[in-house]
Amino acid sequence: MSDPVKRVQSWAVKYNTERVKATLDDLRPAMIERYKAAVAQLYAIEMKTKETLNMHGVSTILIVPYLNFSRQLYKLSRQQFISGETMKLAAKVLLDKWSDRGLDPDVLAAIRTEVFDIAAPTP
Repeated sequence: MSDPVKRVQSWAVKYNTERVKATLDDLRPAMIERYKAAVAQLYAIEMKTKETLNMHGVSTILIVPYLNFSRQLYKLSRQQFISGETMKLAAKVLLDKWSDRGLDPDVLAAIRTEVFDIAAPTP
């Protein structure tokens, strides 16, 4: 283990707030663009989810939990190393979770397939 005084000094240099601010200032324009793109995608997903809910006659009081399910699927779909059967199984786990919380499994399955184009896992 290195000397505690040296550790503190290294940490103080590493987390120099002026340097951190300068770095973030350089990165901020690209960060804003990525955030704008992500928000646009999420908004489109939410609108598709609401359309699906309307087609299934879901009560307005239940829209928020269904949107939460949809947002979790969106987050899952943005992971780089998950696809195919693994994605189907992960979506099934989310469907079961929200179904256990009282949401209609048929509506959840409709969101999964119509909004995200994720099929049910094969047995």
